[in-house]
Amino acid sequence: MKDLVTIGELARRSGRRPSSIRYYEEIGLLPKPVRSGGQRRYAEEVERKLAVIDTAQRAGMTLGEIKALLEAAPGDDFAIERLRQVAERKLPQVTAMIERARLVQGWLEQAARCECPSLDDCCLFTETALPSVHDRSF
Repeated sequence: MKDLVTIGELARRSGRRPSSIRYYEEIGLLPKPVRSGGQRRYAEEVERKLAVIDTAQRAGMTLGEIKALLEAAPGDDFAIERLRQVAERKLPQVTAMIERARLVQGWLEQAARCECPSLDDCCLFTETALPSVHDRSF
């Protein structure tokens, strides 16, 4: 069982909790590990898969989207095409979130400098001061 690591060691190396690693196994993101003396043992390449999962999650991908990427066979050119499709679908959503965050940032900067005597007199609380979250343009 050379080059196999325990779940604790894999968790330490990857920055993930053992419970997360077990969950990823359960839903099929990671392969079932071999067992030695009742302990899970992982091949070192599982650490790379955990890095892919972590990066993809931070980029806003769902576990289902990540699973589809990880299921591709080595050298499968379609895996890169799937990655591009997910990125193209998510990019407009992220762009809208960034635009919304910039509007909110501008509003908060104005609010931080506000010297109005009351909220009733403050122009920051008009319908046009900050577009509604229900405004479909965001």
